[in-house]
This record gives sequence, C-alpha cells and structure tokens, in this order.
Amino acid sequence: MAGIMSKTFCAVFLMCCVFIRSSATVYTVGDDSGWATGVNYDNWSGGKNFSVGDSLVFNYGAGSHTVTEVSASDYSSCSTSNSIGTDSSGSTTVQLKSPGTRYFVCGVVGHCAGGMKLAVSVGPSSGGSGSPSSPTGSTTTTPPSSTTTNTYGSGSSSIVVVPSLAVVAVLGSALFGLGF
Repeated sequence: MAGIMSKTFCAVFLMCCVFIRSSATVYTVGDDSGWATGVNYDNWSGGKNFSVGDSLVFNYGAGSHTVTEVSASDYSSCSTSNSIGTDSSGSTTVQLKSPGTRYFVCGVVGHCAGGMKLAVSVGPSSGGSGSPSSPTGSTTTTPPSSTTTNTYGSGSSSIVVVPSLAVVAVLGSALFGLGF
C-alpha cells in the first residue's frame, strides 16, 4: 500500500510541475515588427501582465541593434554606460525570473532616444492559475521544452532545460511499469 501511495504522489507531483511550468508565456517584443525603430513599445506592453517565469524574445537584425538591460535612471537618460547586460546576436531571449521592473534599450546611437526602449513590470508567478490578459499578435503560451537562449555579454548560448511531457511519460512508465 505504501508503495502505491508513494508512486501516486510522485506522479501527481510531476504532473503539477509540468502544469505550473506550462503556464509561462513567451512574449515576442513588438510582435511582428520585432525590436526595431518606429515601434511604440509603451503601446505594445500596455495591457500585458508579465509574470515571473515568462520570457521576452527580441527579434532584430544581428549587428543592427542591441538589447541592453539598464537601470531605471539609465533608461530615462538612454545611457548604456552602466549596462546590466547586452546582446547583439539578432535573437535575444530574456527570462523574467523575479518580480520588479526591467528596463531595456537599444544601445545604437540615437535608437533609444527615438523610442527604441521597453520597460516591463514583472509580477509574481501566476502559479498555473491563469494566463496573462490581452495576449495579442505573436504572443503565445508555449509548452515545456528544451530551448537555446542567447545570454547577455558574450553572445554565447546556454541550454535551458525545462521539464517536458516526455519526462513525465518515461517516469510514469518507470513508476507504474507502463509500456510506452
């Protein structure tokens, strides 16, 4: 009896982990326009509820723009001299790991002053209880998977491993002797 209870608990726990993680939203910054000059990022972010666990994907021409994270004061003055991180690879994904406001600018001269900057207020994790309001354009909820993410600074890639349904199936098979 204790073995069945233990196996049941493990299976329920794994399914809860997958469900909670699958509630994260991937936001494509600027939707179809991407990270570019001439886009009003205040309008783009308006009405979106960013939460811990969500991601921002910046798509732009490699070398023609940067995604530079800065402080609130540097955001206001469009300064990148004390940047928190930067990338110019053409595809930058930023994981929103903690609540608070995050500030991003393009470090190419004149671009930030021309409006190429984004501030997002990140709330606590939604915990699987719902999805952000007003998802529009290419904003999508993505299932758990393994993804490659460009990191700040070096432009190198690091692997972010996220639990997947395949892992649950394999573990369920091992726990319950099911043949998948």
